Amino acid sequence: MDTTVLVGYIAGTLTTIAFIPQVSRAWRLRETRDISLAMLVLFAAGVLLWTIYGFSVSAPPIIAANVITFLLILVLAGLKLKYH
Repeated sequence: MDTTVLVGYIAGTLTTIAFIPQVSRAWRLRETRDISLAMLVLFAAGVLLWTIYGFSVSAPPIIAANVITFLLILVLAGLKLKYH
């Protein structure tokens, strides 16, 4: 595996995993007051655009990380709407 691709997968994994504690906390405590819905919407839009970019340049690390991150954002936004 090319070093650049490996760095991409590591970076994508770390940035995606960074969302898991927040989703877990919101799920467990049923509390999302401190999470900005506007931030989630803007972040989701950015992640969606990164995914499109990943497809346009055929970059699997960018695609994989951003698809998973987008799903985590959707879960967190759903929890925000549910517990608001």
